[in-house]
Amino acid sequence: MKFFIDELPGDIRCGKFKGFPEGFVHGFSGRTGGVSEGAWSSLDMGLHVGDDPQAVVENRRRFLGALGLDVNRLCTPQQVHGDHVARVSVKEAGRGAFDYADSIPQTDALITDERDLPLLLCFADCTPILFADPVHHAVGAAHGGWKGTFARIVMKTAKAMHESFGTNPNDLYAVIGPAIGPCCYEVDDKLAARFAAKFPEWQDKIIEDRGKTGHKQLDLWETNYLQLLAAGLKPEHIGRADYCTSCHHDIYFSYRADGGKTGRLAAVIAAK
Repeated sequence: MKFFIDELPGDIRCGKFKGFPEGFVHGFSGRTGGVSEGAWSSLDMGLHVGDDPQAVVENRRRFLGALGLDVNRLCTPQQVHGDHVARVSVKEAGRGAFDYADSIPQTDALITDERDLPLLLCFADCTPILFADPVHHAVGAAHGGWKGTFARIVMKTAKAMHESFGTNPNDLYAVIGPAIGPCCYEVDDKLAARFAAKFPEWQDKIIEDRGKTGHKQLDLWETNYLQLLAAGLKPEHIGRADYCTSCHHDIYFSYRADGGKTGRLAAVIAAK
């Protein structure tokens, strides 16, 4: 599946994947087309980063509307860099849409088989992963920061979809959205060693030593991709944007490139 940026009305840029299964709506929001100002300009989707909440709600309305989705029904969690996967249903429609305190607590992945129930997670360098099961018409969204990736959150999300909906990994599709790439994601030797010990069979693929004392480059794109393969997904059912938010922080919010004070892009998926 090939990643591309769709130009939507209202100056909204939406990252998508060609070849994503029919019957699903998905997208990764960019920076433009919103009403936020200052460090959050302009399509900030996060209610938890200091931006004007009314501006964020309007941004969400605009982006979901451009995708043909109802902002009143979206469901979003309070992400804590953990590995908890929550199944949501129509009872959770609207949770966190307008009030961060009402979000699903302490959760970094959501799954559902409800129609027209958009799942929304927020990112600014961490790795977004979206799932679609065209057989059971189920979807999932996961937050793959380094802690979630280390805890194998994508594998746990795939497992949760199997346990909840009967999802066969061979039928499951997953796409890895824009996130900080190995080109820019520099970590200290201690964290690199933890990943090498956790994933010894992959260390040559996910850790690069550029000779900088005390630091290495960590590839979260590849780590999540290899975990999806290990979970049983077919290579042809996995899409990778390989699009670095730090390199392209004119298009996507980047915590590192923007100095820590910035907005959040949204990864959204819904079954129609």
